[in-house]
Parts: sequence; structure tokens; C-alpha cells
Amino acid sequence: MHKILRIKHVLQLPLQLHSTCFGHNTLSSESYAPRMANFTVNNDFRPTNLNETIHPRLSTVTFYLLLSTLNIFLSITALLGNVLILIALHTETSLHPPTKLLFRCLAITDLCVGVIAQPVYAFGLLHWVTTEINRQVHYYVDMLWDASSFILCLVSIFTSSAVSVDRLLALLSGLRYRHVVTFPRVSAVIICFWLIGIACVLIYLWSVT
Repeated sequence: MHKILRIKHVLQLPLQLHSTCFGHNTLSSESYAPRMANFTVNNDFRPTNLNETIHPRLSTVTFYLLLSTLNIFLSITALLGNVLILIALHTETSLHPPTKLLFRCLAITDLCVGVIAQPVYAFGLLHWVTTEINRQVHYYVDMLWDASSFILCLVSIFTSSAVSVDRLLALLSGLRYRHVVTFPRVSAVIICFWLIGIACVLIYLWSVT
């Protein structure tokens, strides 16, 4: 009996501490309702007030500025590097045309990441720390970054896999390689990659909205 009373006393301690700290006599869902009515959790798992604009904490400002600066730097390097790759592929004549098309697709997707996805992400971070964020603007910027990065990453992964399969067929097929891997077939595969990426993004946006 004494053990049961002692366990009951231990279980009641958190309730008593909560009542003492927060001034509630009982621990119930009704006591939390006025406090949580106007709050939600955003994508970064930070509670925000739906009736107010978002004010970033000082501890996150430095991190967001460094992250946006890094993304701007990587965006410039991706732009310059992939433009040089496209120029090199244009002047190169020894590569098999279907293989060259795969390399061009891979370079274009990486170029679009540097031109679209990373600048949009950096803009969202800078907009977060420099102004009182308009929720609607932040929502559309976030959706644009999600859609662009999702499509480009999917196409880049698919194209990298296709390049690996192309090299494997070149080793295994021998003289039949040029008859198996043709320009129209590779073009159709690349179009399928983009259609799959766009379809996945549309499904994602439909589920979110």
C-alpha cells in the first residue's frame, strides 16, 4: 500500500510542477487551447503566430546569411562550370551523339540548378532575415524552390544512371552498340525523364495544396 501511494505521488509531481509554473490548477486540453489557438509549426519546425509576421531569431540570422552566401557562390560556380562543359561538348566531335546528348542533358540540369534552384533558395533565406516576411511571398518562393529542385534533382539522377547504363552497353554490346543506342531512343528516354519529374512535382504540389 505504501508503495502504491509513493508511485502515485511520483506520477503527480509533473502535474503539480506544471500547475505551479504556469498557474493552472488542472492539466487539461482546455488550458492549452487559448495559448495554441493562433499557433502552428512551419517547415522548419518553429512555432509561429498566424496573426503576425515572422521575426527570425538573432541566432539564426548569421546561419541563414552564411548559407545564402554559400548558395550564391555555388550558383556562380555551377553556372560557369556547366557553360564550359556545354561549350566543350559542342566542339567535341569524337563522342557518340547519343552519349553526347546524355552529357548535355546532365550539364543542362546542373546549370538550371545553379540558375534557378539555388538563387531562389538564397533569395528565400535573405528575405527571411532582412525583412518581416510576408507569408504569401514566402509560401510561393518555397513552392518554387521545392518544385525546381525536385524536378532537376530527379532528372539529374535519372540521367546519371542512363550514362552508366550507356557505358555498360558500350562494353557489353561491342559492334552492336551503335545499333542499340541510337539518337532517337536516347531522346525519348530523356523526354520520359523530364515527364516523370514534372508528374512527380505536380503530384507533390497537389498533395500540399
